[in-house]
Amino acid sequence: MKKTVYIVICLVFLSCDYLGIQSKKAEEVEAPIASVYNVNLYKKDIESFLPKNITKEDSVVLVKSFINSWAKQQLFLKKAELNATEANNENINSLVSNYRESLFINEYKERLIKQELDTLVLEDEIEEFYLKNKENFKLNEELIQLKYLHFGRELIDKKDIVKKFKSSKEEDLESLESQRINFKSSRLRDSTWLSLDNVLLKIPLFAKEPKEKLLKISKFIQKEDSLDVYLVAVKNVLKRNDLAPLSYITPQIKQLILHKRKLELIREIEKTLINDAIQNKNFKEY
Repeated sequence: MKKTVYIVICLVFLSCDYLGIQSKKAEEVEAPIASVYNVNLYKKDIESFLPKNITKEDSVVLVKSFINSWAKQQLFLKKAELNATEANNENINSLVSNYRESLFINEYKERLIKQELDTLVLEDEIEEFYLKNKENFKLNEELIQLKYLHFGRELIDKKDIVKKFKSSKEEDLESLESQRINFKSSRLRDSTWLSLDNVLLKIPLFAKEPKEKLLKISKFIQKEDSLDVYLVAVKNVLKRNDLAPLSYITPQIKQLILHKRKLELIREIEKTLINDAIQNKNFKEY
């Protein structure tokens, strides 16, 4: 069979010792580790793909696999070039040119946006945006405000901890906060809205309970297993399709405001660009 492809794979270069970074004299010419037609692959092309502290045996396997994938890509490319029609070439060249232009334009726009975009979003702006777009901020998950405490049953002062947890006095809360090192997990301030699903991940014993039971305001719930004690107090709940609280979606609104500013800035840049070109007679319509 007539050979149309010549691939040289120099396995002598496949060891980790060779692939490691070595100092070379400036006049030395690096030998390829593989070639397809007149395209060469060098060790520097694959060094970044090899994990650190890899064994010699594993490096050989990875390098062989990389060389094989690289060779197939080069062979397909060569076959595609040989069998491409003039129309195909023109289409591909056009696509490449358009893509190159898009990359240049987008990179330039991003630099301008980075320089010109005002990223300071005031609380008044966030609140105004929220009030104008309330219908777009319906919840697709359950939210809950609660405090909880998770500790081991071996704690000697268990009764005192339960008493202070049930208390509404600030000094009792501060006392519990000072003991956090003794707890496995805790949230002792109930002003923040949390996703119920995330809460259940942190309090696995409650994950077995029906959601309907958990989505009820309750001053105190205590559950125990053979190892741990869980204390929960539910202050407030919101269900799916309820209006999302402003505090919960503030980060989302901030991103929406910044995105809107970005679009407006781009339109302003484009408008200025056109006007300057017309004024300087660099843009003419016939």
